[in-house]
Amino acid sequence: MLGKEDRQGNFFDEYVYGNMVPEDHILVKIKGALDFSFVEEETKDVYSPDFGRPAFPAEVMFRMLFLEFFYNLSDVEVSRQCQYNILYRWFVGLKIEDRVPDDTSLVVFRRRVGEERFERLFAMVVEKAKGEGLLKERYKIVDATAVVADVAIPNTVNLLRQGRRVILKEIAKRDPLSAKRLESRYMSREKLFEKPTKEELVEEMEIGRRFIEEVKGRYGEEIEEKVEALEGILAPGRGQEKIVSFIDFEARHGKKSPKRIFTGYQAHIAEDESELVTSCDVLSGNRHEGHELPRLLEMEKEKGIKAEAVVADGLYDSGENRGQIHEEGMKANIPFRGERKWMEKFTYLPEEDQVVCVIGEKTIGKIHQENGMLYYFSAQDCRRCSRLRKCVRQNQVRMTIWISDDYKQKIADDGEGRREALGIRKMVEQKFGEAKKWHGMGRARYRGRAKVKIQVLMTFLVLNVKRMTRLLDRQHPHRRPSWTPI
Repeated sequence: MLGKEDRQGNFFDEYVYGNMVPEDHILVKIKGALDFSFVEEETKDVYSPDFGRPAFPAEVMFRMLFLEFFYNLSDVEVSRQCQYNILYRWFVGLKIEDRVPDDTSLVVFRRRVGEERFERLFAMVVEKAKGEGLLKERYKIVDATAVVADVAIPNTVNLLRQGRRVILKEIAKRDPLSAKRLESRYMSREKLFEKPTKEELVEEMEIGRRFIEEVKGRYGEEIEEKVEALEGILAPGRGQEKIVSFIDFEARHGKKSPKRIFTGYQAHIAEDESELVTSCDVLSGNRHEGHELPRLLEMEKEKGIKAEAVVADGLYDSGENRGQIHEEGMKANIPFRGERKWMEKFTYLPEEDQVVCVIGEKTIGKIHQENGMLYYFSAQDCRRCSRLRKCVRQNQVRMTIWISDDYKQKIADDGEGRREALGIRKMVEQKFGEAKKWHGMGRARYRGRAKVKIQVLMTFLVLNVKRMTRLLDRQHPHRRPSWTPI
């Protein structure tokens, strides 16, 4: 049943909190700045209004989660802290005599709220920041960072064993007798965590094939997906994603750099120049963040967040991305990749749609080609030029330059403010560093993309509230700001 927070004060609470809660603490400023009561409205449909025992108020639960991510605590730790930490109890909204929600209550609350509602709660905080005029909406900085999965990476033999074990657990929920029979034939608990030998690989693959033949197509879609993944390990196909763990089934191998590999997910964000994160998404580790830019821009559009330009690193440099950015009325401040060799000796003139060489000669014609244009110089001018052999290949009589449509879009972005924008891009790295060093986002707390998305949303919600409180302190140093719920 839906619980309501009792906001009626009493003398004892006022005396204790009034004497023990420090007025200059960041949590005191946050509580004075942000009214969390919007959580009640957003989560009221996850509780029955009339039946069941009264639950802890949703706002109290959300404030506990806020503290959990603020101080990088576990569910157990934040519950214990709220039992004896006066500041935490006051921030959460508990009276001195109130019972504290335990860690299982936090787990249930997080599951009930779910990914979509956490997304809306994050959006509400962004909307409040926009309403206070804290967003500059000049540069939209886009980037992604790795979030390492909460799993140990098994070798092939142990991955096969792990897959059978996970599938059998799922079968046991539907048909315990069949699961017990299959376990006796296909699982050896003595070998489950042992280091395998080379000879065991052949044996495990044969056991795996027989296991797949017996369970495939018999126990529902959810189990079938894992059975197909196990089959893919035994007979990998071209284009098939490699499963790295059955414990976190959606985690994937990714690259931080050509030589640095990780396993897990990527937090993909858009950050305003004010250092407030306005949108965030979670990708599998093997996804290319540059290909996911349109989705992030759509999330920004839904929130009504505007900008003059998108700022990103070279991984986002593509004609599709630039076209999408221009279509939204923004410039694309993205470093150029490719087409560098000819740019050192030749210059494209967009006003005249011609190319000029280093000695001043211009192209005399052009030929339309797929995704670009081929420009050519006068053969007579090239033959007279002393630099001919430095420009053309052997057996060529004149120079030709192919310019892609993508490069012409880049030219439109190259201008005043570009250098400043690329310099500002570094602030997103500082935001990632803060999230990982102080708020535990370097490693996933949970397993599965949806649950990791909740971690990422709550982490950046906490960072946003911290930043908003500081910005409001600068704007109004002599008064405590007060926001009303949406």
